[in-house]
Amino acid sequence: MASALSAFWLLLAAAFLAALLLELLQAPRAGLGAGLFQDLIRYGKTKSGRGQRPAWLRFLDVPKRWFSHFYILSVVWNGFLLLLLIQALFLSRPFPIWLQDLLSAIGGASQNQDVGDKHLSALLVLMLLWLHSFRRLIECLYVSVFSSGVIHIVQYCLGLGYYIVIGLTVLCQVPANVSNGKDLFMQICWYHILGIMMYIWASVHQHRCHVILANLRKSKSGKVVSLNHSIPFGDWFERVSCPHYFAELLIYVALATIFGFQNLTWWLAVMFVLFNQALAAVLCHEFYVNNFSCYPTHRKAFIPFLF
Repeated sequence: MASALSAFWLLLAAAFLAALLLELLQAPRAGLGAGLFQDLIRYGKTKSGRGQRPAWLRFLDVPKRWFSHFYILSVVWNGFLLLLLIQALFLSRPFPIWLQDLLSAIGGASQNQDVGDKHLSALLVLMLLWLHSFRRLIECLYVSVFSSGVIHIVQYCLGLGYYIVIGLTVLCQVPANVSNGKDLFMQICWYHILGIMMYIWASVHQHRCHVILANLRKSKSGKVVSLNHSIPFGDWFERVSCPHYFAELLIYVALATIFGFQNLTWWLAVMFVLFNQALAAVLCHEFYVNNFSCYPTHRKAFIPFLF
């Protein structure tokens, strides 16, 4: 029987797939409903490039620089969950009752399936998820240069909720009878190593791409000299318009690999990341093509050589 968590990720992935298909099929963009739809799926430069928006829609905007709030929340919340998991595995301290009840309610049968390497897989995934959030927070605070771009309040709330649920998704893969982690690292398998290598590879390239984007607005001395948009070059930008989105997908595929490829709930979360990032990439690619006549024609939007 599918868990509530699996159903949640499936519905979310389906919603973004539908939005992506509507955008690719060039659904009508006029009218109240179409205007609201476009406002909900766009943010930053892809929203500001649509001209004057109604006052009631602008009222629902929050600054794009608030992206950092997602990572602050994730570092705190998922760091807390990671601490609880470490205590459970190495100090034999059970999860708090409220957390056990919550995981049982949303995780369903997965909480009762004790597969040998689930403890190590969950520990590694939660650690890497926390490291990813911490790196992104540092980039938001000290690397990225945000303009006056905005995001919709619904997108902002979705982002906050995402980082709460994604950590719970990891813990739901841990059997309810969390055991002592004395022999935990005897469970290590080839797919743990492969997943960690994929994670490092994707993370390095994502960081490079964020630095490239930030440097478009900085002088050689590091001082911000412009908030305008320019065509990025270098690293994976030579192949796609949004390599940082592609790297984000690869990071979550790497975490799925650490779970041994067979964790359905996590793959549903990966599907959400795929369609969410693909939609953002399509809109961003559209912005570049429409605003730069010399934009490289060989670049794809999201996945090199394919899409």
